[in-house]
Amino acid sequence: MKKTHILHFLLALLLTKASAQDARLITKAEVLDRVSENNTSLKISEQGLEEARADFRQTGAVFLPNITASHTAMATTNPLMAFGSKLNQEILTQNDFNPLLLNDPRQIENYATRLEIQQPIINMDGIYQRKAAKTKMRAMALQTQRAQEHLDFEADKAYMQLQLAHKGVAVLEKALGAARANLKLAQDNFDQGYLQRADVLAVEVRVTEVMNQLQTARSNVANASNYLSYLMDDEAYTIYRPADSLQLNGNALEEVGAVSETRADIRAMELSSQAHEALRLADKMTFLPRLNAFGSYELHDDELFRAGANGYTFGAQLSWNLFEGSKRFGQAQKSKAAHKKSVLELENYKSQSELELKKANRMLTDSKNKLQLTKLALDQSRESLRIRTNRFKEGLEKTADLLLTETQYAQKQLEYHQTVFEYNHALAYVQFLTK
Repeated sequence: MKKTHILHFLLALLLTKASAQDARLITKAEVLDRVSENNTSLKISEQGLEEARADFRQTGAVFLPNITASHTAMATTNPLMAFGSKLNQEILTQNDFNPLLLNDPRQIENYATRLEIQQPIINMDGIYQRKAAKTKMRAMALQTQRAQEHLDFEADKAYMQLQLAHKGVAVLEKALGAARANLKLAQDNFDQGYLQRADVLAVEVRVTEVMNQLQTARSNVANASNYLSYLMDDEAYTIYRPADSLQLNGNALEEVGAVSETRADIRAMELSSQAHEALRLADKMTFLPRLNAFGSYELHDDELFRAGANGYTFGAQLSWNLFEGSKRFGQAQKSKAAHKKSVLELENYKSQSELELKKANRMLTDSKNKLQLTKLALDQSRESLRIRTNRFKEGLEKTADLLLTETQYAQKQLEYHQTVFEYNHALAYVQFLTK
């Protein structure tokens, strides 16, 4: 008997130490703020938006000029290059037309500075590519917005899981207190000869079971806290305690029959489909000619960093790539298929969203009905435990019946809190799907 009491004392000491660990108080608003600021997956989505924005900036080349500058130094005895270099330097003389000098010139040095400008004028495929890039950028912005909304939902769920875990600890701590009180009462009755040794052992087993369940519940608190830390990108992995306990959310919704067309992820897929359409048109426009203007200004001399002669060139070029094997035909066919694929994916995604919403509505309805039943069962088990406890104190109730009722009451409390969590989660999920 003494060994059993020592064992229970040691177990109680371990549980007390576990519960004495510093648990940091945290509010739901703080969780949402820290997730929004620190979550890695959200940062990844934001960088995807930056990539799309950079791609759009690159398409500005369809309107803006391409300007290059260069400085070239060379020496040559090539007859044609030597004559051309002298001509560019504006130092030709009558003697330079001597056939002997033309055919076998001495080494000529030439230093040339060149400024060149190319200006697109009409580039229809580039215009549609720019339109596609802009549409893609808008789609990525909406995808980032939806990622934020999903993280808010996930953080809300994680916070509710933390509340549920702490509720489980609270229920089992009360159950442990009641089991210990019953153990003391049973021991007193045994000492007075009113109970058998088997009854006391049964109560001791119950105390040990509750201790084990309480330890598991505290592990659930640690798991829920760790998941919150992951969402908030908190490498300290602190054990958290919610500022408010798990309660029934009274903001009930009527059943929603359709998914909103303005939902961020659906709008993003619509814009993605529009971007594929713009790319399809861009590939068709590659069959049209391009009109570009060009100009250059050159400085030449036979000494470094001097400009003894200069000249400019400007003009316009109309180019038309009439046939490029079957490359353009294949690309046009590919972009057409990609556009059709995006349209089908959008329709399929909408159908999946509608299906998910119907499922969520049923979850919400089922959890409402389950709430009523679990609340009734909880009230009944509480009253049953009160009656049996009073009768046990008077020696009118069997130990086994009291233990069974006590176990049922703890189970009904846990079931009720689990149902409250399921209802709140279903409600939050419906709001997320219809946001």
